[in-house]
Amino acid sequence: MPYIQTPKHYRIMEMTKESLEQEIQALNAQLTGDMFKDMDIKDKIHNLTMKLNGVKPMDSSFECVGCGS
Repeated sequence: MPYIQTPKHYRIMEMTKESLEQEIQALNAQLTGDMFKDMDIKDKIHNLTMKLNGVKPMDSSFECVGCGS
């Protein structure tokens, strides 16, 4: 199979995507089932998932300061 050269920014995005997925998996492993104990972890998972999917808060014309998406 021939080597296909990809743009540098694409490789960086893939590395970032992989690291986000790994971090989400690690956080999911920390969930206890106690809603109050898990609240901060679930918030982190939500923010990382938004970054991973490129989602911005609704009606937002600017970058999200809280989560960076």
